[in-house]
Amino acid sequence: MQFCPHCGNHLTVSGGNTGGGNKMECKTCPYQYPITMKLTSRTLLKRKELDDVMGGGWDNVDKIAQACINDTCPGREAHYTQIQIRSADEPPTTFYRCVECGRRWSDMGR
Repeated sequence: MQFCPHCGNHLTVSGGNTGGGNKMECKTCPYQYPITMKLTSRTLLKRKELDDVMGGGWDNVDKIAQACINDTCPGREAHYTQIQIRSADEPPTTFYRCVECGRRWSDMGR
């Protein structure tokens, strides 16, 4: 995003300057800047760490006979808890954590 050095307004890209290429121009004053090179940049954002829904509080939750979704895990038991994360007219979401490998999943989607 470029700004006009005279009035400070946002410059817009338009075609057809005298050299046949594109230009950046101010819509409020006569300033024009011919584009002679590639004007791009890319910023890669750092991904946020995935927060544990339970906040690490899996110590005092119930267990259930539930096979782990990890194909390589032999676990057949999981801790579970239910949390109301959607509106009140929707059923609560059940979150599971495998006792064997610690893999987490919910009933919303595996």
